[in-house]
Amino acid sequence: MRRLLLPSLTALLLVSTAQAQDLTAEVAHSWTSGGEAAAVKVISDAFNAKGGKWVDWSVAGFENANAAYVSRLLAGDPPTAKTAVAGPEVTELVAQGLMNDIDAAFHQAVPDGVVPQVVLNAITVDGKVYMAPTGIHAGNWMFYSKPVFEKAGITAAPKTWDEFFAAMDKIKAAGITPIAWGGQSWQEGIVFHGVVLSTIGNAAYAKLYTDKDLAVIDTPEFAQAVKTFARLRDYVDAGAPGRNWNDATAMVIKDEAGVQLLSDFIKGEFTTAGEVAGTDYGCALTPGTDSLISLADAFTFPKTGNADKDKAQVLLAETVLDPTVQAQFSVLKGSVPIRTDIDTSGFDSCAQEAIGLVKQDKIVLDAAMTLSPAINGAFKDAIGAFFADPSMSVEAFIGQYKAAFANG
Repeated sequence: MRRLLLPSLTALLLVSTAQAQDLTAEVAHSWTSGGEAAAVKVISDAFNAKGGKWVDWSVAGFENANAAYVSRLLAGDPPTAKTAVAGPEVTELVAQGLMNDIDAAFHQAVPDGVVPQVVLNAITVDGKVYMAPTGIHAGNWMFYSKPVFEKAGITAAPKTWDEFFAAMDKIKAAGITPIAWGGQSWQEGIVFHGVVLSTIGNAAYAKLYTDKDLAVIDTPEFAQAVKTFARLRDYVDAGAPGRNWNDATAMVIKDEAGVQLLSDFIKGEFTTAGEVAGTDYGCALTPGTDSLISLADAFTFPKTGNADKDKAQVLLAETVLDPTVQAQFSVLKGSVPIRTDIDTSGFDSCAQEAIGLVKQDKIVLDAAMTLSPAINGAFKDAIGAFFADPSMSVEAFIGQYKAAFANG
């Protein structure tokens, strides 16, 4: 009888132990569009397959998601994990003692030297890794409808702003909206900084957004960037104010607009719509640029005070950093994998161009990775107000933009 009972008792203890270890992770994010949702599912399915239980807490619009997350964090009821841009947005919370590190899990999952140093610097605080990065995005891209270009008689992606505006005139003459514009200040901020890079160059861009050298703002080149940005108003439709980015992307997918200027995360919408890069749509850097304005998305891990949730955080970090997950996620999200040891030979032509630029170190850091959320928020407010008000002078805008640096 005793010999018969022992195996049953052992099995019961094993089941009890498994039940006691609840690896449920409530994950906060704003990735709700078609392409983003498909990319998130790659991670959630892999996490569940590893023994976790993903509970989705999604809020459309990253600003809305951030506000809801901060409210819960300060109330002492944080989710298990939250997506964010690697940089000051997270490191400020680390400094306040609100975040768990994943240092051991990161170094066990990722070999030395396969994550770009600029990204490793951004996810590390006081020698410990606090974020699990998913991929690199770049903000200075132009995606365009090949059928619209063909109809308007445009044979190649414009490489200068003169060529760009000439192409937009042709699209307008063909009776099609030239630029699919998402009229929200965060989108307009991405476009503006792409114009700035193309006009002032990499060195000056780094001086301004990494070193906070405000003398760059007082240069004729910066003023010219503002004027170029203002010209874009002439090529957007009346429905642009307040438009979501994915609705603008749909205009290009449906050949209702010529181009969309924004980050490469919009490429996920083309992928999920069955569009093929180089056939149905094209991609090129913002006219006048040869480098990427890059940022890294990452999962972050608030302190929860719960041992099981801490274990779930480690499992989620390991899942995010898995090479297969990284590759599948990036294809759907439109990003470049954070790990450079991943086979990307099957990626599309747009991704291959980005991968080549990363390998050549032709990148500058997005302001979101170098400046405080307060400064970036003030940037967006100033840029949005300027684009919405054609009567605002270039000088008045520059004054407001420069004042934004006083926020942090």
